[in-house]
Amino acid sequence: MGCLVGIDFGSKRTGLSCTDPNQMIASGLNNLPTEEVLPFLKRYCQKEVVEAFVVGQPLQKDGLPSAVESQILEFIETLKQNFPNQKIERYDERFTSKMAVKSMIEGGLKKKKRADKGMIDQVSATLILQSFLDFKTNSL
Repeated sequence: MGCLVGIDFGSKRTGLSCTDPNQMIASGLNNLPTEEVLPFLKRYCQKEVVEAFVVGQPLQKDGLPSAVESQILEFIETLKQNFPNQKIERYDERFTSKMAVKSMIEGGLKKKKRADKGMIDQVSATLILQSFLDFKTNSL
């Protein structure tokens, strides 16, 4: 069994997270400019066995796709081309940015660190991936 990689895609910046090989716990991996994500993932997949990518699905409150969805679909197509052996899963990411800031506050992070958008993206990717894991565990 390989790990899962969570992706909180953004048009400028993307947060990444990963699980342990047993797919029990999600941890922050990185946050970087979106154009650097594919090269990073290629290097990462050379070192780690990645079973699947879990890409956040940003829905609006009414359940309709958000404006960035078309860019995410393009990114997913590129992922499929570059990683044909890995599955790609989608998971609802509504409210993860707000939950990320809340968890950073509860974790005692100083205001300056909480203002770091990259940190928020990475924590959001971790929340997406952990929520996916919890959903999968509860569905069995």
